[in-house]
Amino acid sequence: MKKKKIAIFTSGGDCAGLNAVVRAAVLRADSFGWEVVGLLNGTAGLLEKKPQYKILKPEQFNGNIMRMGGTILGTTNSRDPFAYKMDNGAIVDRSDELIKAFKDLEIDSIIGIGGDGSFAILNKLVNQGGLNFVAIPKTIDNDVFMTDFSVGYDTAVSVATEALDRLQPTAASHDRVMILEVMGRDAGHIALNAGIAGGADVILIPEIKYSIEKIAQKIKEVKADGRNFALIIVSEAVKTPEGKKHEVVYHGGETRYGGIGDYLGVKIAKATGSETRVTVLGHVQRGAGPSYNDRLLASAFGVRAVDLIKEGKFGRMVAWQNENVVDVAIEDAIAKCHTVDIDGMLVHTARALGISFGE
Repeated sequence: MKKKKIAIFTSGGDCAGLNAVVRAAVLRADSFGWEVVGLLNGTAGLLEKKPQYKILKPEQFNGNIMRMGGTILGTTNSRDPFAYKMDNGAIVDRSDELIKAFKDLEIDSIIGIGGDGSFAILNKLVNQGGLNFVAIPKTIDNDVFMTDFSVGYDTAVSVATEALDRLQPTAASHDRVMILEVMGRDAGHIALNAGIAGGADVILIPEIKYSIEKIAQKIKEVKADGRNFALIIVSEAVKTPEGKKHEVVYHGGETRYGGIGDYLGVKIAKATGSETRVTVLGHVQRGAGPSYNDRLLASAFGVRAVDLIKEGKFGRMVAWQNENVVDVAIEDAIAKCHTVDIDGMLVHTARALGISFGE
């Protein structure tokens, strides 16, 4: 009897915990006697002249790999097979080539580890090719719908919280207002959670409008109470009070969020007279080894994804809901973005602690 063959790959931006997912999937698949093929650099690896992949064996996954940040398989967030950018700049639909590559490798089932953007593309691809697909959510932004947590988020919050812990003593030493800009794309989960845990005075998230005047008022109140410093954490997607996005254009024309921290630094310094400094945390949030929570979540997700294949349940995404691993339809998971609930418990907690949202 032919051995069942599973393909697994990481897609989109990297984060902590990816290697722990791959490890769990390989070990669980081995218990069924299945072979696991790791695709290199996401699905783009199969579109090379010589397809890029490697057979993953249990003995490769000792205790060190689950502690490592990044992904041993590599990843990409710029190789959409339906709009693939060639070396000459041409945009080509290579989806049929990719489907053929999966079939040439005799892949029975696919496990894709990614975010909502990756899942939307992959879901379209597998439907077109009649492929068996299971999804595992990972993103530091925690913006995948239908799951309370995604792999990588807990570590990112821990790093942001530690950054606030490190900024506090230097802020106090120099009588400064410290602004920390964190990632999060269009969701403010990192800023909100780290802001509460790290003792921020002001939390700015894209879900709540703010004004410079209200931020300045909070800082003045802090100083009137006898404290000589203030901490502000801001999500990268926060707009100006007038609704303007702050973005940076990278090589090749790619546009990403960036610059809101510097914008606020100038405005707040002028409004309060306080010496203000800005720290942009950036990719530091992605590169750490995974927290224990991310290792646990990654392990549970990897096992459940393989179990879904065993049960013949495809077109599903594993998810964490109410302290349990479940599975949901991929179509439901990509239907909307998981943003901060402004009427939820954490926003209420922040307000109860006297933290300002600049309202």
